[in-house]
Amino acid sequence: MKILMVLTSHDQLGRTGEKTGLWLEEFAAPYFAFLDAGATVTVASPKGGQPPVDPQSDTAEGQTVSTRRLAADPAAKAALAGTIELARVEAVGFDAVFYPGGHGPLWDLAEDPKSISLISDFVTAGKPVAAVCHGPGVLRHVECGGQSIVKGKRVTGFSDSEEAAVHRTKVVPFLVEDELKRLGGLYEKTADWKSLVVVDGHLITGQNPASSLAVAEALIAAIA
Repeated sequence: MKILMVLTSHDQLGRTGEKTGLWLEEFAAPYFAFLDAGATVTVASPKGGQPPVDPQSDTAEGQTVSTRRLAADPAAKAALAGTIELARVEAVGFDAVFYPGGHGPLWDLAEDPKSISLISDFVTAGKPVAAVCHGPGVLRHVECGGQSIVKGKRVTGFSDSEEAAVHRTKVVPFLVEDELKRLGGLYEKTADWKSLVVVDGHLITGQNPASSLAVAEALIAAIA
C-alpha cells in the first residue's frame, strides 16, 4: 500500500501579515494511521522541503496525541522536513492520495496545475482521493469528462460557520463550503468542530481537523 500525501507550501494568510500553512494535526494523525496500517508514505509539496506549519496548530492548546507523537519521532519529523517537489510526482505507483488542510492549500494547491492534473490522474485511474478540512478546496478546478469531479457527489469540508468562528471569512480566497456547493457538490456538514467523513465512490472528504483520523481510516479501507 503506497500513499501520497500532498502538503501546502503557502505561508501567508492573505494580506493580514499573519502566517498560515499546514494544520499539523491533519498531517500527523493520517501519517501515523497510514504507517501503522503498513503503508509506505511519500510526502510532497509544491516547493519541496519543509512546508510551513500554521502557528495556531502548533500551540500547546493545539497538541494532540498524534502531534506529540510527531514531535518525538525523528523519522517522521525528517519526512515532514524533507518533502519532495510535487513536480516530480506521478499518480502511477501510488494507491491513493491524501490532502491535509490548513488555510495554505486555498492559495497554492487549489490553483496549482500539477496538483490539479495529479488529482485528475488518480480519479481517471479509479484510485481514492481524500482531503480534509480546507483540503477539499484543492478539488475546485479538477474536472473529469468536462465537469467538476464533485458535481453530484456527496462531499464535505470546512464549513462556513467554522470559517466565521475563526474570523477568516473575508481573508480566504474562497469559502470551501460555498465553493463545493457552487461546483454542484452535495455538501454535508455536522456541528462545528465535530468529526464528519463523507465517502462517495473513490472521493473521501472530512469536515475539519477533528475528522483527520477518520478520513485516513476511510482511505485505508477504500484501498483495501
